Amino acid sequence: MDTASQSSHTAIDFTIRRKFIDILGTEHLRPATPADSVSGVKPQLILEPATEQQLAAALRLANEAGLAVIPRGGGTKLAWGNRPSRADLILSTVRLNKILEHAWADLTVTVEAGCSIQTLQETLAQHGQRLALDPLWPEKATVGGILSTNDSGALRLRFGALRDLIIGVTIALADGTLARSGGKVVKNVAGYDLPKLITGAFGTLGVITRAVFRLHPLPRRTRSFSIPAVNPDEVQKLILGIQDSKLAHVAIQTHSSAETPPSIDILFEGTEVSFSIWSARQDLWSFANPEETAIAKINALPTDLARTIELFRHAAESAHLRWKSLMYATGLGWLRLEGSSGKLRDALTTVRADLEKMGGSLVLLHRPATLPPFDAWGTLGDSLPLMKAVKHQLDPRSTLNLGRFLGGI
Repeated sequence: MDTASQSSHTAIDFTIRRKFIDILGTEHLRPATPADSVSGVKPQLILEPATEQQLAAALRLANEAGLAVIPRGGGTKLAWGNRPSRADLILSTVRLNKILEHAWADLTVTVEAGCSIQTLQETLAQHGQRLALDPLWPEKATVGGILSTNDSGALRLRFGALRDLIIGVTIALADGTLARSGGKVVKNVAGYDLPKLITGAFGTLGVITRAVFRLHPLPRRTRSFSIPAVNPDEVQKLILGIQDSKLAHVAIQTHSSAETPPSIDILFEGTEVSFSIWSARQDLWSFANPEETAIAKINALPTDLARTIELFRHAAESAHLRWKSLMYATGLGWLRLEGSSGKLRDALTTVRADLEKMGGSLVLLHRPATLPPFDAWGTLGDSLPLMKAVKHQLDPRSTLNLGRFLGGI
C-alpha cells in the first residue's frame, strides 16, 4: 500500500469494533485483506449485515464515528470512478440477497440489493418473465451494483435505461434512516423520485438495500445478425436506415477496431438463439495486460456515430495505440485503448475534448495503476452545485464513497 493509502484512514478503536460486533455478530465482521482494496486504497474492516436494519445501524455508527464507508455488492465495478479519498469500511450487501416478492401478475419484482442479476433472471424465467437488462458479468453483478453504476447494454434501445425499469427503492442514508420511494405498481408516479436519483449516483447518496422493477415477458427465442460495413459512414447510414424502418428490432450495436473493418449487430426476438449481442461487451473487457489498457464509457449523439468512430481511430493511431470500440444505436458505447500509460492519457484527453465539443462525454472506467492523473468524469457542467446540495442533504458528513464521483463528491 502506498503512503496516500496508509494515511487515508480514521482509526477504528476497540469500542467501535465492539459496537459493530453487537450489531452484526462476530462472524460477520472481519479485517480487510489486500483483495478488498479499492483502487489501491485498503479499508480496515469488512461488514456483512443480514438485514436492512443491521445495515442501517452499522452505517449510522460509522457516520457518527467519522468513518468513510464504501458500499460493495459483487465487486465487479468497484474500480469504476475516481480513486476514493478515504476508505475505512466496506459495507457489503452479500447477505442481502433475497427475492422478496415476484408479483408476476403485475409484472413487478421486489429484490434485495445483494441478489445477483443471474439469480434474479433465473427466478423470473420460471414465470416467463425477465428484467429487460443486459449488464456486464450478470453471474456476479448485483442489483445494487448495477443501479449504482447505471450499467445497461444493447437492450436499452428497446426497453429503456435502468431509470425506466426501476419503480421503487429503499436506501439506508448515512444517519441510519431507511428511506423508501416508489411502489410495486407500475403506474405509481407520486412522491420524490428517489429511484431515479440513486441510479448512477455511485453509492454517494445512500446504500441501496432493495429495489422494485417493472418486468417484461421473456422471449421464447432470439436471433441476431451481423452486417459488415466498409467504413464508419456506411455504418451510420445502415443504422439510421434500420432505425427508420418497420423492422421489429430490440438492439443494434456496431463494433470497430484497428484490425478489423466495422460491422453491425442487430437483434430480433423470435427465432434461433444467438449470443453475439451479449458477448461483444464482455469481450471488450477481456484483455491480457491491465497495466496497458484503458476502457472508457462513451456518450455521443446517435447521428454522430460515424464521426465518433473516426475520432477513436485518429486518436489511437496518432498515439500509436491499439483500439477497439463498441457503440450502441442510442449513442452510448465503449472504447478500449491499449499501449503505454503516457500515450493512453494523451489519447483519452484528445478523445474527451473532441467528444465534449460534439456534446458527448467520456467516463474512464478501467485505468492502469501507472496512468498519469486523469479525472474519471471529465468537464463538470453547471449541475455540480445542485449535485453537491443533494449530497449534503442526504450525506452531510460525506461518509459514503468520498471522492469517487463528479467534483470529488
